[in-house]
Amino acid sequence: MIGDALFPVEPWQVREPALDPDRLAQTESVLALANGHIGLRANLDEGEPHVIAGTYLNSFYEQRPLPYPEGGYGYPEQGQTVVNVTDGKLIRLMVDDEPFHVAHGRLLAHERVLDLRDGVLRRSVDWESPAGRRVRIRSSRLVSFTQRAVAAVDYEVEAVDDEVRITVQSGLVANEEQPQESTDPRVAAALDRPLEAVAQDTEQHGAVLLHRTRVSRLLMGAGMDHVVEAPGDYDEETDVRGDWARTTVVTVLRPGERLRITKFLGYAWSSTRSPQALRDQVAGALNGARYAGWDGLAAQQRAYLDDFWDAADVEIDGDPVLQQAVRFGLFHVLQAGARAERRAIGAKGLTGPGYDGHAFWDTEGFVLPLLTYIAPHAAADVLRWRHSILDQARHRARTLGLAGAAFPWRTIHGEECSAYWPAGTAALHLNAVIARAADRYRDVTGDEELEAECGLEILVETARLWISHGHHDADGVWHVDGVTGPDEYSAVADDNLFTNLMAARNLRAAVAACERRPEAAARLGVGADETRAWQTAADAVHVPYNERLGVHEQSTGFTRYAPWDFAAERPDQPLMLHAPYFQLYRRQVVKQADLVLAMHWCPEEFTAEQKARNVDYYERITVRDSSLSACTQAVMCAEVGHLQLAHDYAREAALVDLRDLHDNTRDGLHMASLAGAWSAVVEGFGGLREHHGLLALAPRLPEDITALRFRLRHSGVRLLVEAGQDTVRVSLRDDSGATMRIRLYDETVDLAAGGSVQRPVVALKPLLPQPEQPPGYAPSAT
Repeated sequence: MIGDALFPVEPWQVREPALDPDRLAQTESVLALANGHIGLRANLDEGEPHVIAGTYLNSFYEQRPLPYPEGGYGYPEQGQTVVNVTDGKLIRLMVDDEPFHVAHGRLLAHERVLDLRDGVLRRSVDWESPAGRRVRIRSSRLVSFTQRAVAAVDYEVEAVDDEVRITVQSGLVANEEQPQESTDPRVAAALDRPLEAVAQDTEQHGAVLLHRTRVSRLLMGAGMDHVVEAPGDYDEETDVRGDWARTTVVTVLRPGERLRITKFLGYAWSSTRSPQALRDQVAGALNGARYAGWDGLAAQQRAYLDDFWDAADVEIDGDPVLQQAVRFGLFHVLQAGARAERRAIGAKGLTGPGYDGHAFWDTEGFVLPLLTYIAPHAAADVLRWRHSILDQARHRARTLGLAGAAFPWRTIHGEECSAYWPAGTAALHLNAVIARAADRYRDVTGDEELEAECGLEILVETARLWISHGHHDADGVWHVDGVTGPDEYSAVADDNLFTNLMAARNLRAAVAACERRPEAAARLGVGADETRAWQTAADAVHVPYNERLGVHEQSTGFTRYAPWDFAAERPDQPLMLHAPYFQLYRRQVVKQADLVLAMHWCPEEFTAEQKARNVDYYERITVRDSSLSACTQAVMCAEVGHLQLAHDYAREAALVDLRDLHDNTRDGLHMASLAGAWSAVVEGFGGLREHHGLLALAPRLPEDITALRFRLRHSGVRLLVEAGQDTVRVSLRDDSGATMRIRLYDETVDLAAGGSVQRPVVALKPLLPQPEQPPGYAPSAT
């Protein structure tokens, strides 16, 4: 676990006051920059030392074989892995004859600061070479939100005590050596030097390199250009080879003089365009960056983020740790999706190679609910990406013997890449989660056009999947058997309650969408008999419930399983790496919120008493071996009145990477948990819900939080919610003449443009005492 000594608690920045070589992998992820198209891990400018060198382009991947000890029909044969593309971050420095390296000479000071308001990573270094020559180095790095294909580095060297000869080598390097991620030799071969050189060009102040992946045959281009400012004469030259290019600048600095080099980077990739067209695209991006200059790019970045924070910021009085962490999460979720533009948002965004760069249900389940409120254009583009892979999903459904579309559990390009079917193929709930995201986008934004463009077809094809998979019993009850819900410690179960309720919701949403758009539905072949079947199934869905215990069952028969004996059987965490699945699958032990997630996302299906009893029961057997769990437990604990426990869970969700709670931040950040931290605070303490087409709010704060203010977009307008311990005020910030009806606690109120409404906080008394967690599994509220 990382303590706050590595990243001091500050409201608007993440600062590393000194270089800790033992935490280099984590800082490479935490301080990463991205815009949804380009991702740069926070490797040091000089490239060494590093743990995972990382430069990524969204959806640029290489194919590799998926190994199986035993094959089977329908098993995916090819995997997809994100590629570390040509690295343009590199700027090496020589002071006289000594290369700058943080482990050599004397490192007098080293600080890096990620500013969440202007989207720039700044570094300052004070270093003395082994020969006694002292220099100060300042660098600033950004990945542009406004110029999608552009990143830039502003690099400055200052002589301190003596006249020194400064040599700066700015590079592009392809096929960097990477840590071994698999012991399978076929996989290792596929990822060893995955880029083949296609073409190279030397420009006046830089170069462009073109490469192609060996198997997936994707083409990419990377280019660099430079602007040099020196107090006197300097020499500049550029060399190019197949896998590298280098621009070298040499000058002499007297004490107090500075050499400044601004490096512009351009990136592009394509599966269809010619090398000439891609080279021109990269050159055009570099020209645009050079025209703006560093100051122009930085000003554009700040303006973009000013607008973002104006509609997305969350202010938390009383908990500075949670304050910093929530803003950190908002910033990184924006970086993952802002310019993704019809491509996936991976579970790690563009911050590391974890999960091979794949997108899961995390995206639509946890990230899109946030983006829909704060950056709806990004949410719409993710839904367009899902629609773009619909043909692969239809093909997958046919392979499984089903109708409609079965979206992949994990993928980059659209094909299923999950080699473990109990937690992949059987996890059909992701299709309903995708449908929920499409339907919810329309409800929150009021945008009807996206439904016509792609949402209707997603809803129809996922509804067809559910009808072909489910069945009615002799009594007319509709069941969904043989599925794995969110809890991967209970695989291939019958009537997983979360899956059943989400499938029913999917079917009802498809019926409603077809009624709104009958002509479009007819073009998709939807008739009255089909929608009637959808509605009948949804109305008859089985909801497992144990009358004796007074709780819902996670799946049929779940509450009759033997409990996990935490006193006698308490291996190291996570259980899946220290206990056989054979044991996990037949016990009452829950990896992550499952039934509790059903109450979060389908609240209308449960009474207040049922929610309280279910939370009490499942808290005692949930071990949170997934980062997706704490945020939902925070929301539901808050809803049933356990506000302090909710506060602890909110902290755990928000600090998953800043404190490396799961010991895997090295591989990239947990985008779903970072988005879930917003959910924990805004949906948990703010009580935000969608209630029959209305925005609903019911703020209640834990004792340690004295005030909560959050901003969001809804129905095309901007809202501000200000909650204290005693009162809550909701303001409609736009003055365009718009009005809005909301639900505040149990009252329906109308907001006028530029107006607000204030009400006293309605207290909630818990129905049950605060529950305990399994021994050793209390929230990590560091």
